[in-house]
Amino acid sequence: MKRRDFLKYIGVGGAGGVLGFIFGKVSKPPVGKLMPYLIPDPDIIPGVANWYASLCAHCGAGCGVLVKVMEGRVKKIEGNPEHPVNKGKLCALGQALPQTLYNPDRLKKPLKRTGERGRGQFAEISWEEAVSTVAKNLVDLNKSGNANKAYLLTHPLRGTFAKLAAAFMSSLGTSNIYEYELFQNRNLLYALETSMGLDCIPRYDIENTKYLLSFGADFTSTWVSPVLYSDAYGKMRQAAPGNRGKLVQVEPRMSLTGASADEWVAARPGAECVLALSIAYALVEKGYYRGGEVDAWRSALSKYKPSAAAHIADVPEKRIYEIARDFAKTRPSLAIGGETVSSYQDGVSGLTAVNILNHLAGNNGIKGGVIANAAGEKPDFKKGIAALIDDAAKGRVKTLIINNTNPVFTTPDGAKTVEALKAVGFIVSLASFKDETVALADIVLPLDACLEDWGDDEPNPSVGYPCRTLMQPAVSRAADTLGAGDVFLAVARAVGGKTAGRLKAASYADYLKDAWRDEYAKNKRMSAGTLTFDDFWNASLKKGGWWHPVGETKKAMRVSPSAARDAASKGPSMFEGDAKDFPFYFMLYPHHVHRDGRGANIPWMQELSDPMTSVVWGNWIEINPKTAERLGIREGALVTIESPFGKVSAPAYLYPGIRPDTAAMPIGQGHDAYGRYAQGKGQNPIRILPFKNDLRTGAFAVNSTRVKISPAAREGGIVKLEGTANEAGRDIAQTVSVSEYMKMKKEAV
Repeated sequence: MKRRDFLKYIGVGGAGGVLGFIFGKVSKPPVGKLMPYLIPDPDIIPGVANWYASLCAHCGAGCGVLVKVMEGRVKKIEGNPEHPVNKGKLCALGQALPQTLYNPDRLKKPLKRTGERGRGQFAEISWEEAVSTVAKNLVDLNKSGNANKAYLLTHPLRGTFAKLAAAFMSSLGTSNIYEYELFQNRNLLYALETSMGLDCIPRYDIENTKYLLSFGADFTSTWVSPVLYSDAYGKMRQAAPGNRGKLVQVEPRMSLTGASADEWVAARPGAECVLALSIAYALVEKGYYRGGEVDAWRSALSKYKPSAAAHIADVPEKRIYEIARDFAKTRPSLAIGGETVSSYQDGVSGLTAVNILNHLAGNNGIKGGVIANAAGEKPDFKKGIAALIDDAAKGRVKTLIINNTNPVFTTPDGAKTVEALKAVGFIVSLASFKDETVALADIVLPLDACLEDWGDDEPNPSVGYPCRTLMQPAVSRAADTLGAGDVFLAVARAVGGKTAGRLKAASYADYLKDAWRDEYAKNKRMSAGTLTFDDFWNASLKKGGWWHPVGETKKAMRVSPSAARDAASKGPSMFEGDAKDFPFYFMLYPHHVHRDGRGANIPWMQELSDPMTSVVWGNWIEINPKTAERLGIREGALVTIESPFGKVSAPAYLYPGIRPDTAAMPIGQGHDAYGRYAQGKGQNPIRILPFKNDLRTGAFAVNSTRVKISPAAREGGIVKLEGTANEAGRDIAQTVSVSEYMKMKKEAV
């Protein structure tokens, strides 16, 4: 580099510009020309931080964040203490937002495919060429009478961008919008709608409950809104011993939440629905249910008497009656159903059974129970990704826009997804990294990181009252990228006609602000008072959004016996594979930070050890120690898990918190692409799953196959921080019973 150019970069951003140059990330000045620091930006004072309120977009929880910026660069992320979802707390993924922003593998310019589809061969092009190419394809599609063969596949959408995407596709003459995420809560939302009449996830009042019965909900790690629920769980447990809430966790494999439970009930995989219905029967049989239609409930649940369910679920009959008694008599109580139950092929029935328990125990609409939320976004259950893949394979999809989702990595039988996408005429990918799906695109449009972009969100679950979070750029763009909203608006302008006429905003920031004018008008009485819109907008930017703790939403949440009859008709979930040839149930679960694989390209997340196993930089296969002893498998040895659909190999981790008839693996590793930190680390167990989904919701059945376990032909190793999980009689973790603790406390006084 020439000396003049080097000095020019120093002039742009001082120390921040130099650091940006060193790491290949020179920030553009917010103005359109170079400004020397002799005339500094009035918002930049060397050594003094600016803080911006914004939104973490790493998952769908919708946490508010505060972004610390010094000299034009993001230095730190913290939770927004005013935000009602996370109240100043933040998970590891949120803390790692700067490593997404400054990741060396981010896409920096638009790309055009130059080689065979799927080979990942691209050339950089200008935004003008990229947008005009996409627009021409859409115009030609419309002229040929095939406008309805344009599809949008996107991550789950909420807030203003959801409305923009719908308006964009509608203006093109199509309604083909498909939302996809491996753990999307589709089954949960469907069960809530069909059995309780709710159109969004309610507020599960964990903070104020005294008895929490969780069916596979790992709410302190990955379920729905883990920061919100971890905070609530902490408050639930802060009461004095004997008065604090009790947690009973039902799951075949002990999760992080299960490890903190008072009792772990290791039910047989796929039988959680049967167990929940048998508890419901016990509530009716023993007279704990005091509502109407008692005979109808008894009849609807009669197939699942505890005496019969005990054998199916592998839980003693006496234990079923004890859980029913405690659930009914401890007030208030609450039942929730999570990923484990939802991930079977008939996950809806298991979640419906959980809703039945709350109804029979009188937990709906009370403090410490299930509290309704304001209306939220929900998916179109008829438009699951399996239907889109089928349409693509049959040649019905001419143009596919893929927005920030990676189905090639996260769909079972990824080879089937690849072949289907290869049959699509033209693929546009909006992404920040070259992942497995980007490799199949014809045009790649690089996206802003959330710290560079505008947006908003309405969290689902919400907090019991209206809440809307704002996302704003904390720094200028580090590369030649755009936000998804600006991409859609640019393409709309290039398409012209009614598409340009419907989407006239010059930028997504303007579009967002106009949408918030409607919010201002709608809620002026509650939130704005005598404020002008500009004052309201600026106050919302400073605060991080708009929320107003009004009275709780009142909605009828009645469950009828017909819901029980529907759930009871399904029986235990089925697993692919003969039990003789494939003797083990195979359970998959989202990694605590990689989730469905999205966090695997962040080095901090690779370094962060799993809280249950302490493993880093890879994944593992969990096997019960008794099973391992019988099979001659030692910890760290490479083993092969084989299903009727394929096999993967990974190091064995001997885990006493799993049933002897079950093996488990975390999802998130095993990328073939997605950057240097993700590529080639571990295995992707999704590849050995059958292509099975719930026909009512389109959600994939992650827990749907049996496997066999055998030692691999080659040696392996496991990278973990712990030396051993065995105390070897050293009494390192000392414990005391509640009664002994209370006695010691009295004696101390």
